Amino acid sequence: MLARLAAFNRAEDPRLRQILLRSADAALTLLAFVLAYIVRYQLEWFKDVEPIHVQTFRAYLPSALSLVVVQLAAFQLAGVYRNGQIRGWLHETWTVANASTLTILVLIMGHLFFNPQLYSRLVFLYTAIMMTGLLGGLRLGLWAVRRLLYSHGLGHEKVLLVGTGELGLMLMRNIVAQPDLGWHLLGFLDEEGEVPPRDIGRFRLLGSVSDLPRILRDLRPDRVIICLPQSHAELLQQSLETCRDQGIQPQVVPNLFQVTRNQIKLDTLQGVPLLSEQPISITGWNYWLKRLADLVLFVILMVPSLIVGAVIAIAIKLESGGPVIYTQTRVGRHGNPIRVFKFRTMVSDADTRLDEVADLDNAQGIYFKIKDDPRCTRVGRFLRSFSLDEVPQFINVVRGDMSFIGPRPGLPAEVERYEPWHQKRLAVFPGITGLWQVSGRSDLTFDEMVLLDIYYAENWNLGLDLSIALRTIPTVLLRRGAY
Repeated sequence: MLARLAAFNRAEDPRLRQILLRSADAALTLLAFVLAYIVRYQLEWFKDVEPIHVQTFRAYLPSALSLVVVQLAAFQLAGVYRNGQIRGWLHETWTVANASTLTILVLIMGHLFFNPQLYSRLVFLYTAIMMTGLLGGLRLGLWAVRRLLYSHGLGHEKVLLVGTGELGLMLMRNIVAQPDLGWHLLGFLDEEGEVPPRDIGRFRLLGSVSDLPRILRDLRPDRVIICLPQSHAELLQQSLETCRDQGIQPQVVPNLFQVTRNQIKLDTLQGVPLLSEQPISITGWNYWLKRLADLVLFVILMVPSLIVGAVIAIAIKLESGGPVIYTQTRVGRHGNPIRVFKFRTMVSDADTRLDEVADLDNAQGIYFKIKDDPRCTRVGRFLRSFSLDEVPQFINVVRGDMSFIGPRPGLPAEVERYEPWHQKRLAVFPGITGLWQVSGRSDLTFDEMVLLDIYYAENWNLGLDLSIALRTIPTVLLRRGAY
């Protein structure tokens, strides 16, 4: 069953999918109108209907049919059915809600102008709400099916990156941060000496660009994205011709977009476009907005955290004595050192026994991580599994050293080993939770963590913070990647 769904989802000809989606939208739009009529005239929620004002559904039938036609047209104009446009569920639902609202407004204006007969305005309001719920629910269901397929390794689109450098890294961090795309990155090809010849996290270095013909024959990717800089124009042209010769239509990342769209500022001079690069997004008003959100969240969580903290402190004292709080020097924004507070989860002399466990390192990359650290206490293992050891970092948030949401604060010894592209993660304040934590935590490699951190820094907005905060709850409760 899942295999058939995957084959349908990956069908070369999208026309059948489009016909089914439009038909489902039309049926649900009509259902929304029927439900709105029932709520208003039969259930009479919120406001009773005077007998003199009761209308039969037949009187509303022309409106219902007009709504379906106008809705499909509005969806077409809004790009809901646009092929090849990659959007998340929330973005698509927002587009659907806007188009639905516009449709209802058009319908109301049409009634006022062409048909002054008195209709209940609440019917149209209920219809707008029902439409958004039903059509958004449909897309949520489709999104859930795709996630189910992806979790079983089905329906993925095999992607090959040609070129690395900043353009390639930008593509990688977008792929890591957006698993809902359904893209499985087979690996990447190096433009011969531009970056050190090594894998980046789970992304494999498959060879140089000159190996493209062989790679295409062996791996048969569904999508080839060429992200070569302008200085390699000849190599780019050769790559395009190689893909076309093997029946693959490649995509090219323009060199202009070595920065994200959020970092591009557009000005005009007498109609001449002038593009400039803006700094990473958490600056200026964005910085103060994020800071205000941190302080508001601290006020909300202050009392519960004090109660939980008191219980944890007693548990630590009863089991192993010694200090309750463990402080450690970490690297904060712009590489500045900060003192980070945590509940102690190890024996008191854990730092002096580091050499005993050096060969147990489970981390893949620069940072040090042990899955079953023998120095952990029983209370400490429990605290780590639910991330409760990080509650004292609320102090760091109030002091302005950290944010509730941001990259993991690195150790000085780790930062000294950073490659140049790793440094971008230091452009924002570190956080208690973040995109890497809700995307796999300790199960991710260091390079994947950095890709996610840089994506967060370049694409920050309050909506992204809210999404990470909501995703943190099941991640912590289910203890995904925690140790």
